[in-house]
Amino acid sequence: MSDPTYTPPKVWTWEQPNGGEFASINRPIAGATHEKDLPVGKHPLQLYSLATPNGVKVNIMLEELLALGHTGAEYDAWLIKIQEGDQFSSGFVVANPNSKIPALVDHSTNPPTRVFESGSILLYLAEKFGEFLPTDPAKRTETLNWLFWQMGSAPYLGGGFGHFYAYAPEKFQYPIDRFAMEAKRQLDVLDKALAERPYIAGDDYTIADMAIFPWYGGMVLGRAYNAAEFLSVHEYKHLTAWAEKIDARPAVIRGRKVNKTFGEEHEQVPERHDASDIDAKMGLEAAAE
Repeated sequence: MSDPTYTPPKVWTWEQPNGGEFASINRPIAGATHEKDLPVGKHPLQLYSLATPNGVKVNIMLEELLALGHTGAEYDAWLIKIQEGDQFSSGFVVANPNSKIPALVDHSTNPPTRVFESGSILLYLAEKFGEFLPTDPAKRTETLNWLFWQMGSAPYLGGGFGHFYAYAPEKFQYPIDRFAMEAKRQLDVLDKALAERPYIAGDDYTIADMAIFPWYGGMVLGRAYNAAEFLSVHEYKHLTAWAEKIDARPAVIRGRKVNKTFGEEHEQVPERHDASDIDAKMGLEAAAE
């Protein structure tokens, strides 16, 4: 792996183990590894997820909808332990053949509607409830511009920079330099946009903000890869101010707790089946302050 004279073979073959924190769940084939049905709770919306940035996006959206009084957005959030391979169960593969979290199943339709890819889930919920996505064509398009920007850009931040800087079994300068450069360019894109407007897509808080906040807001708030100093995130003042504003929203505070199994006790709501599951941890948080 560390041999600088490595020459790729004519045909790549899968060799185990390949090292790294996620080596045990990485494989070059799709499909289920074991039979297991997904649990189904009492609410129409069933979420199968984990509190990674992609998972948090959807948690925030659901909590924001509930905060607006949309009772139809009540949901059960089931924990998917990706390091244990839950995403390769037969039930999860039916919900998302790509075996990535989050996956949502809407049982209010007949037959139930599966929705996978976090950006698709945000768009689905925005259209279902008529919130956080402008109806004006120009504003809607600008919102979707940034939503799809995030979906295309974040793999460079997570799978690129985050992997080689934080998770790879060995550190190599070339990939770290390559992806640090791209991560900083993306942070600068956002910082420049937010110098001109209060939210990512304009004057209103939208699904674009919900998509971008867990990744890039988390980075400038010092929550990602222990890399805030390395990437000099203090340089991005407009992005940081926006992130702090989003971070203070009550629904964001609640959503960040869902399907979380690390951090302080008051931050963890491994499964959410009722608002009281989060309320209990909010009480712990208040008591700790």
